[in-house]
Amino acid sequence: MTTEIPNPEPALLEQKPDEESFIRRRPVRIIIYAGLLIFALMMVLWPMIAQLRDPDFQQHIDQHRVMVGMTKEQVLKSWGGPQTIHTSFTKDGIRQEEWIFEDWESTAVIRHRYLYFEEGTLVGGWYEGTSERRPGDFPAEKPHPKIQP
Repeated sequence: MTTEIPNPEPALLEQKPDEESFIRRRPVRIIIYAGLLIFALMMVLWPMIAQLRDPDFQQHIDQHRVMVGMTKEQVLKSWGGPQTIHTSFTKDGIRQEEWIFEDWESTAVIRHRYLYFEEGTLVGGWYEGTSERRPGDFPAEKPHPKIQP
């Protein structure tokens, strides 16, 4: 005796053979591809626009900012000298440097800025904050003895 199990799929999920799904419709695909293309172009062109507006980075130096593509001399004009420089070489002989800048806000609060150079050109960087609590983080009824408001 064979018992047939009914099809568990509901009838609503079935498509008619002549009807395309929404994502496969030509106007929808064109909109999606155009959006992706615009996004990709902006990811490439946006940094170039900033570079074209300030090709020698003089505005960045005047505002004490750094930007990828600057030389070490331009960064020195903008931010001054770092506290520490770590130098290494890749297997291919490319000189890499890590510059560490220290920003002392108080005797207990220090922030670090890191810049990375390859062959004398800035290729990236990042900023590290601190885990030190600020005066506003302490309870108001019992202020910290070393921090005067």
